[in-house]
Amino acid sequence: MQLSIVEYPDKRLKEKSSQVKKFDTDLHALLNAMYLIMLDSNGIGLAAIQVAHPKAVLILNIPNEDGEQTEENLLEIINPIITSKNGITTYQEGCLSVPGFYEDIDRHEKVIIKYQDRNGNTKTLEADGLLSIAIQHEIDHLNGILFIDKLSYSRRKKFEKEYKRIQKEKKRS
Repeated sequence: MQLSIVEYPDKRLKEKSSQVKKFDTDLHALLNAMYLIMLDSNGIGLAAIQVAHPKAVLILNIPNEDGEQTEENLLEIINPIITSKNGITTYQEGCLSVPGFYEDIDRHEKVIIKYQDRNGNTKTLEADGLLSIAIQHEIDHLNGILFIDKLSYSRRKKFEKEYKRIQKEKKRS
């Protein structure tokens, strides 16, 4: 399965993802292809909507202490629901769908989620730190929300202006 990352301002990124009902070979192929494109793009997380599949599917692979992303640390999260959240932290986020931009975003320090794995088994995950932030970022994607949507009005205007400038430069080169 060949995938490519959908980039802002593509309207597909605003779609809400639908629940997965079939845990079959098509889902497994999507998960496998998402993993490869996420690693090739130097990402730590990817939602299916970012590769034009509006399904409640996301993957995460937080680097270990050596900065490596091992397959043992891969999380495949399907139909996630945040069941608990607490604390507030600020983290500078980026996004494969908004390349080259990083902004400080407020998120919950800790979350607990219920989700299903690639075989439909229900699981619970308690996360803090970068994993918690990444989970919230990717779940936002499933709801049609980009991290830039969380910016203040003035920061969003500044982002839009800068983004348009960069797009013009790309077209010239």
